[in-house]
Amino acid sequence: MPDDGGTVSRRPAVADASETRHDTADEELKGQKAVLPGRSRRQRWTRPLLFALLPLAVIAGGYRYVTGGQMMSTDDAYVEAERVGVSTDVPGIVRDVDVSENQHVETGQILYRLDDLPFRLALERAEAQIGMVRNSLEALKANYADVGTQIKQAQDDLAYYDREFHRQQYLNNQHVASEATFDTARRNLQNAQQKLASLTRQLAGVAANLNGDPNAPIEQHPRYRDALAQRDEAARQLDHATVRAPFAGIVTNVPAIAPGKYLQASATAFYLVATDHVWIDTSPKETELTYVRSGQPVTVTVDTYPDAEWHGTVESISPAAAQEFSLLPAQNTSGNWVKVVQRIPMRVRVDTSDQTLPPLRAGMSVEVEVDTGHRRGLPHFLGALFGASRDH
Repeated sequence: MPDDGGTVSRRPAVADASETRHDTADEELKGQKAVLPGRSRRQRWTRPLLFALLPLAVIAGGYRYVTGGQMMSTDDAYVEAERVGVSTDVPGIVRDVDVSENQHVETGQILYRLDDLPFRLALERAEAQIGMVRNSLEALKANYADVGTQIKQAQDDLAYYDREFHRQQYLNNQHVASEATFDTARRNLQNAQQKLASLTRQLAGVAANLNGDPNAPIEQHPRYRDALAQRDEAARQLDHATVRAPFAGIVTNVPAIAPGKYLQASATAFYLVATDHVWIDTSPKETELTYVRSGQPVTVTVDTYPDAEWHGTVESISPAAAQEFSLLPAQNTSGNWVKVVQRIPMRVRVDTSDQTLPPLRAGMSVEVEVDTGHRRGLPHFLGALFGASRDH
């Protein structure tokens, strides 16, 4: 009995373990069955949704392609500005420098001054020369009138001595007058003729000094006009001893000069860069200029100010590639020729009237985007296909 009892006592334990495993498997199966309907529903919606979105994506991509090609952008672009080396055409010693480094100046503002004493003395000398020329011309006019009076007297004397000579000649022929008296009359006539000739030549010389027209105003005489021109030149040099800004901008490299430094005529003192006349020079590829034309709108972004945006227009496009202006243009005459896409210089005019935008400085790197207004349209094969279908 103990053996039977022991056997009986072990079998229920095995049965309980088996039942426990079956219960666990049933619970897992029920859980899987509970999860499967959710997955099935997602799979049931995912596939139709993908099939529905695919045509939309194709349509959106096709629309973007057809309406694309409108914008031409390039980052091979830099800000340029009008800049000039400030100088003057008169030499001199720098007396004052009225600006500092990177200072903004307005048109006509004084930049620096040369010592103007030599120029003031030259102006005074030129003005004195005008008075001297006027006095000289007035003296010539008076001399001309005096010589004219002397000529009139000489003509009267010549007429008298001519009559006296002929009378003495007649008396001498009649043996009434002496030979000495006749010789005196002849000598007086010759002297009167020579005096009249001399005065006539003198009058011609005075008239020549009066420019051939003794009655013309002094202000029209070449010597007087030359004196006026010298005075004007002296005044111009005095004015140019004070150097002013030719346009509004920012001065740079100002420490290159200082009071006491001697500057030759036309020597550059420092530089002035414009702030109200800037543009953009860009060199897009020749293949990017297919639909670009002058006057098209341009959007400009600057690397320095990524959140700012400027607007402008295409001002001009170069008639030749950049390499055409190089000192040694490429000569593609050998057999080893490689085609290289050329760059075409283009200038963009920028609107800088918006005072809320930061200043553009020469040399800044920018990116330009040109709105060409071009639409690609359908590809050729699709256009031909649709055209053929319409024909049928």
